[in-house]
Amino acid sequence: MPLTDAACRGAKPDPSGKPRKIPDGGGLLLFVSPSGGKLWRMRYRFDGKEKLLSFGAYPEIKLADARALRDKAKRALAEGRDPGANAKAALTAPAGDTFEAVAREWIKAQAATWTPAHSARILSRFERDVFPAIGATAVAEVTAPQILAMLRPVEDRAPDVAGRVRMTTGAIMRYAIATGRASRDPAADLRGALKPTPRVKHMARIEAGELSGFLQKLARYDGEPQTRYAIEFVMHTFVRTNEVRFGKWSEIDGDVWRIPGSRMKMGRDHIVPLTRQSLAVLARLKGFAGDSEWIVPGGRTGKPISENTMLYGMYRLGYHGRATIHGFRGLASTVLNESGQWSVDAIEKQLAHEPKDKVRRAYNAAQLLPERRKMLEWWSDYIETAAKKSDTDLTDLLS
Repeated sequence: MPLTDAACRGAKPDPSGKPRKIPDGGGLLLFVSPSGGKLWRMRYRFDGKEKLLSFGAYPEIKLADARALRDKAKRALAEGRDPGANAKAALTAPAGDTFEAVAREWIKAQAATWTPAHSARILSRFERDVFPAIGATAVAEVTAPQILAMLRPVEDRAPDVAGRVRMTTGAIMRYAIATGRASRDPAADLRGALKPTPRVKHMARIEAGELSGFLQKLARYDGEPQTRYAIEFVMHTFVRTNEVRFGKWSEIDGDVWRIPGSRMKMGRDHIVPLTRQSLAVLARLKGFAGDSEWIVPGGRTGKPISENTMLYGMYRLGYHGRATIHGFRGLASTVLNESGQWSVDAIEKQLAHEPKDKVRRAYNAAQLLPERRKMLEWWSDYIETAAKKSDTDLTDLLS
């Protein structure tokens, strides 16, 4: 049955996760990738070989336009000409010249400077979102509308991830240019096409380049030692100030801290995997807490640490107006995202942020615990190593 405009608009990805091909007739079909991108393609035979044409992305190329391009291709066939020989959208290419082949080659070349986890994450992201949409296209014939159509579903899930996929796609295209398999980078045409990531107002904080100096000052802190250890504990767990202030020893279960939803900003229970370094800090705090129910007891019997104790500790260290306790959350988020080793979902879940998207909000958080544990171990190692460095450049710690 021929397609209609309504059918094109309403076409959904196959629930099985496989590409969906909806025929219109005469070889024309609407290719719907698992990520939701829609591309016009036409199958035909020439010189005994099956070939494939791409007419661009829907809805940039409307149904009527795709049919007109199909009819033009069929006229060329009737005249004994290969409609894809000089067509800009020809998908037939030597095996090593498809976008997927070039992308895999580029990822393999970059792997020497990446961690295995980062390489696996980039490849997994492209296998899920990019290759089903443009992987089979000759790299020289990839167009900006095709890339944009591929990015839209990613953008709906996570705008920041879509931006990173666009940049990686551009790097692959530049590699294709350098190796003589493409003449230009269509990803560069997409600047400004994606939705801007909303600006977030951040608390005053220490930047990564200041971390080594701060940690060395903290090690020499001459105030109450439990204040120093409370600050260290916040840094390793990047929880909110009040979550530490009212933390109880009864919430510590081995190497896990289970914070009840009644104390969380979003009203949901929060799990914090405790690293080797976090447990060491807790052991020191226990020495000061004695029989108190509070992880960080205050000066008055039976009361937790006061609201401003840690903040005044920052002032004592010389960071008045320069950094807050809450700012350590922003520092952790920035470093973890820039490392490229951890999923956005894992970082946001560990920050106890609730995604606006209902599907992502319903995602089983327990499935992220293994990654969150590894991520916090990496973060604690990052802090520990930074404390031993004498310079401000910590980029080598991101691998």
